[in-house]
Amino acid sequence: VFHLAAQAIVLESYENPVLTFETNTQGTVNVLEAIRLTDSVHTAVIITTDKCYENQNWIWGYRETDPMGGFDPYSSSKGAAELVIQSYRRSFFMNDNRVKGIASARAGNVIGGGDWSEYRLIPDIIKAIETGSSIKLRNPHAIRPWQHVIEPLGGYLKLGLQLMRQPEKYSSAWNFGPYTHEMYTVKEVAEKIISVLGQGEWEDLSEKKKLHEANLLVLDINKAIKGLGWRPVLNFTETIELTSEWYKHYKEANVLELSIQQIEKYCKLWKSRSES
Repeated sequence: VFHLAAQAIVLESYENPVLTFETNTQGTVNVLEAIRLTDSVHTAVIITTDKCYENQNWIWGYRETDPMGGFDPYSSSKGAAELVIQSYRRSFFMNDNRVKGIASARAGNVIGGGDWSEYRLIPDIIKAIETGSSIKLRNPHAIRPWQHVIEPLGGYLKLGLQLMRQPEKYSSAWNFGPYTHEMYTVKEVAEKIISVLGQGEWEDLSEKKKLHEANLLVLDINKAIKGLGWRPVLNFTETIELTSEWYKHYKEANVLELSIQQIEKYCKLWKSRSES
């Protein structure tokens, strides 16, 4: 089982906190309970978020053993989901009679083609460019672990495979993100996309921002590198270029074929860089 369903928008969680907790926390309970009661299911990768940690605005990366927390309802609902996963793992899935592989995965800020969600940076940038409007940045100096969506998906698949083989060894939490030297601000992401697409301009709305959002968030990915043999393939420029390419061509191209081509391109890069 790969559980990725969520109410995934921070600002939406302020508007609908109850729905956010029902979906992200109780929804995770429901999935785990179904797994507990279904004998044929023996492996699950449950996706939470990098925002599940108690954010101290540290300059170093959060490790999987750091405390859960979260200021806003979205982040705290995911932190609570992590506690639920840990409880079910210890209570039901790691005993002598019934071992099931249950892991949680905490990804960075994923970007890539096909995302049209509200309050998300890349969709907001693309919509503004397409309508000739300025790109409104609520928090231009915030630093995030940006990564193309294909990167953590590859990690999830690798984690699921290892869980099937050795559930006792891999049933734990795992971070998936870019290298720490590949951390960039919201402003740098916007400027890079504007540069790649050759159009657009951004506007600073940070003084008008009323709701809390973390300014600095960094993940430590050494566990995934050493324990899974997973590592990021794309650098920041390649991540932005692959994302921009999708939005540049989605109107005239078959989006399924375009997406498959990008996956194939990524896999070729992964193979060549793994061999070098």
